[in-house]
Amino acid sequence: MNTTHKTPIVLIHGLWMTPKSWDTWAERFRAAGHEVIVPGWPGIDDRTVADIRSNPEALKGIGIREIVDHYERIIRELPEKPIIMGHSFGGLFVQMLADRGLGVAYVGVTPGQPAGITTLPPSTLWTGFPILSNPFGRNGAKPISKSHFHFTFGNDLTRAESDRIWEEQAVNSYNRVFFEGVAGAFNEKGGASHVDYGRTDRAPLLIVTGSRDHVVPPAIGRAIVKRYQATGSPAVVDYKEFSGRTHRIVSQDGWEEVADFALDWAVTHAA
Repeated sequence: MNTTHKTPIVLIHGLWMTPKSWDTWAERFRAAGHEVIVPGWPGIDDRTVADIRSNPEALKGIGIREIVDHYERIIRELPEKPIIMGHSFGGLFVQMLADRGLGVAYVGVTPGQPAGITTLPPSTLWTGFPILSNPFGRNGAKPISKSHFHFTFGNDLTRAESDRIWEEQAVNSYNRVFFEGVAGAFNEKGGASHVDYGRTDRAPLLIVTGSRDHVVPPAIGRAIVKRYQATGSPAVVDYKEFSGRTHRIVSQDGWEEVADFALDWAVTHAA
C-alpha cells in the first residue's frame, strides 16, 4: 500500500459548463491517489444541468470577483494548500487565486487572460458575440445555442456529436463575467480580472493551450506568459501548447495526455 502523501487538487470549470466537465481529469487524479475537489461557481454548486437551464436566476448579476471570492473561501477551509487547475474562465480565476497565494502550484488550461492583455483574436470575440452584442443583458444568464456550442467547444466533432455533449453539459452564461473579462483587457489597473504580474512569491504557474482552440487560441496563451515574464519576476511561468486540441481539451479524445502532463508538472513544481 502506497502511503505517500499526495497534494489535494482543486479543479475550477469554465463558462457555460458545470463541474461535470472535469469528470475525466477528476477520476484520473483520484485514481492516482489525490483528493480532488470540484466546486461549482456560485449559483451552480452541485445542481444538475437540467435544473440550471430551467431556473438560471442564481447565475444573474454574478461577476468575476464574486466567483473568485467564492473559491477563496472554499480553498481556505482546506487543511493544506492545494494544486489549483482551471479551464477557460476557470483558468483566469486560477491566476487570480495565485495572486492571493492560495496554492502550491497552478495550471491554467486554455485560460482567460487577466486585465491588461489586449490580445483578442477574431475567433475569441466571436465566441462572446451572442452575449456582448446585447449590452442591456449585462447581468443576464443567456443560454448557449447548439450551433454556437459547436463553434466554441465542438469544432473537432460532427454537429450531431457536438449536440449530444451540449445536451449533457451546456448551461447558461454568466453574462457579467464576459463583459468584465473583455473590459479588463483595456483596464489593467481597475479591471475586475486584475493580477499582479510581477509578484515575486507566486507559486509556479503553467499555461496550457490547444492549437485548434477558437476561444483561447495559442496567441492568447503566449501573450499571458509574455506579460508575466516581462516583469522580470523570478516566479516560474511555463507554457505548453498541444497540437490539435480544441477548447474542449479536458475531455476531447486524447485528454489523458494533457491531464498527465498538467499533473506531472504541478506535482514536480509544487515539490
